[in-house]
Amino acid sequence: HHRDQTGSVILDAMLQKLQSYPDVQILGDHTAVDLITLSHHSTRLTDIYRKPTCVGAYLLNNETHEVETWLAKETVLATGGLGEVYLHTTNPSGARGDGLAMAYRAGVRIMNMEFVQFHPTSLYVPNERRFLISETLRGEGAELLTFEGESFMHRYDNRGTLAPRDIVARGIYTEMLRTQSDHVWLDISRREPDWIRQRFPKIYQHCLERHIDMTSEPLPVVPAAHYCCGGITVDRAGQTSMQRLRAVGEVACTGVHGANRLASASLLEGLVWGRTCAEDISQQIKRFAYYFPTVNDWVMAKEDVDPALLHQDWMAIKQTMWNYVGLVRNRRRLRRASTMLAELKSEIDTFYEEAKLTPEVLGLRNGVPTAQLVTQGASRNKTSLGCHFRED
Repeated sequence: HHRDQTGSVILDAMLQKLQSYPDVQILGDHTAVDLITLSHHSTRLTDIYRKPTCVGAYLLNNETHEVETWLAKETVLATGGLGEVYLHTTNPSGARGDGLAMAYRAGVRIMNMEFVQFHPTSLYVPNERRFLISETLRGEGAELLTFEGESFMHRYDNRGTLAPRDIVARGIYTEMLRTQSDHVWLDISRREPDWIRQRFPKIYQHCLERHIDMTSEPLPVVPAAHYCCGGITVDRAGQTSMQRLRAVGEVACTGVHGANRLASASLLEGLVWGRTCAEDISQQIKRFAYYFPTVNDWVMAKEDVDPALLHQDWMAIKQTMWNYVGLVRNRRRLRRASTMLAELKSEIDTFYEEAKLTPEVLGLRNGVPTAQLVTQGASRNKTSLGCHFRED
């Protein structure tokens, strides 16, 4: 454990360790395009009758702008979450559901995609990524307020601001709809300024850099997509439904989180499954002889990307998911989302086939099927459970 930066410290240590191995090649400036499978890419026609098997991946070299073919005995997806398909998210910009979309196109089993967890309080600053405001603030007495300065959480739960995160997030969302506002306020200014600075130094500094002094004024906050409890179905060694393909981390669904993840459980899950996956692969490689087919090279279109289309399509996905497949769902919203995403997918598929590949184009191509997977799961599951809430 390292203060509030445990995950970052673990990642840095792992990268340093990897870089110390001369046989490990890190392809930092590459973007995954698609998984290579026997049934989809082998030049040998009879390979379509083999069991579904992954034999590597196509990678876009962002320096040469060429797609490279990388074959592998075992392939591991550790691509993270999907928060980027929502208008508000605490996730990094690369969390577009890339691994989920690639696995889905390859026919890999995916489950529980409706269970998307929303954090109730992220800092709302226009044109900036959302910064997570710890729930500890509410535990220490911070109050949620409307634009008029009125406390409102007691309308939704008798525990008020201290209700569980899903209830608080839905309360904020409902209040934003009621008042037609972009955010609500989180006020902890009644506590001593020195105490606030010492208790929440990182949050205080981040806000101060944006000219918000939390010791004397409330913070603008909005709920944000935070974690997907579903994903690629895996066993205890990270094995997916496709041979020679593993998944670890948020992209995988191990069953540990059920319908609603507990705080910090995902970090432990990633460490445990990462280790068991690596140990199992090392044993498999010793025991088995791997078959490698001849595969077709990637043929890429040469048309330049239209940035206006790219931006507007992304915003359409984000707005659709936030408005209709967000914290509060019902049949009509989900039906509208399904229709809009289907139209978007048709347009984006055409756009993708004609455009020169870039990381942004690949992200857009992956974002829309990921959004559809969440929408389909939410439509089929008519029972409110955990972080999946239906008002009908």
